Amino acid sequence: MHYIGETGLHRFTKIRGAVGAGLTALVACALLCFPAHAADPATITFSLDFPGSDPEHYFISVQSDGRAKYECSGKISSDSEDTETYQTDFTFSDATRARIFALAAQAHYFSGKIDSGNRKLAFTGTKKLSYTDAQRNVSATYNFSPQQPIQQLTALFQAVAATMEFGRRLAYDHRYQKLALDDELKRMEAEAHSGELAELDAARPILQEIFDDSSVLNVVRARAQRLMEMARSVPTAR
Repeated sequence: MHYIGETGLHRFTKIRGAVGAGLTALVACALLCFPAHAADPATITFSLDFPGSDPEHYFISVQSDGRAKYECSGKISSDSEDTETYQTDFTFSDATRARIFALAAQAHYFSGKIDSGNRKLAFTGTKKLSYTDAQRNVSATYNFSPQQPIQQLTALFQAVAATMEFGRRLAYDHRYQKLALDDELKRMEAEAHSGELAELDAARPILQEIFDDSSVLNVVRARAQRLMEMARSVPTAR
């Protein structure tokens, strides 16, 4: 057995500490330079471009954790030709998020041709679906698709966009023309009852603002309250 003196032991401890620190630095560098892609959320996007409509362009993205974004370019109000670029973040309900990703899987993540190719069909806007994760980056453009999962996704995203558009117009009306709120909320109630809207809860922030505003007519505040109650009770996945 070899005896390590006090000086040698001290030197050995310093060397071991230096090696340990070096390994820690290397691991930290590796984590920074090579992030764990498997942990990155998958993302599905839907966009529609339809010149002459309002909005003429919109885009919805949703991640596999439910975080979402809505962007559009549309008229600032129904009685104005001025346009605005609008953007807001929201969160999809678990049911709708799961539905969207299940339909994307059924549609083979939009690989291959999804458009019908029938030029006799009426043009209803250029639509684009995309799917991105660590292994895939796929997108497809179409006017109409005969594939059922694509049709269902299109209807769902359009219903979500309709909800977000009500939110955009209500925010403008609440700020600049409160007397227009009643008609807008009437239309929103009617479309919600007929099943034309999805993810009503995404409009809750502006509905809550209207309900909390004592300067708004009570009948209008009551409509906002009913819509918030509907958002809690209506199934979100279509």
